Amino acid sequence: MDPQLLSYYEAIERASADMLNAARDGKWDEVLKLEGACVLLISQLKHAAQQSEDSGDESAAQGLPTNPDAAKVKSRIMQRILVNDAEIRHLAEPWLQDLDDALAGRRPTLH
Repeated sequence: MDPQLLSYYEAIERASADMLNAARDGKWDEVLKLEGACVLLISQLKHAAQQSEDSGDESAAQGLPTNPDAAKVKSRIMQRILVNDAEIRHLAEPWLQDLDDALAGRRPTLH
């Protein structure tokens, strides 16, 4: 795998870990800011992959590792990103429900 592409995956992973930490702290504005950074990194990754494809390295352009070690690294990164995303979503559920209730004009209930 092209080292540049791998560096994008690593940067996305770091941003997702930062998002998770912000979500754990209840800093939802920070989560949104970091989500924007992830979107930008993903866009840059796609652009870099397209450039690799245009230069003739189709396996790198598709994000396909060219050796087993790179495949393992990419797989571990992707798994951590997905785990982080799942936990962020879990933490966001009560906040999203409160927002939905507020927009619908429902009053919060005490438990």
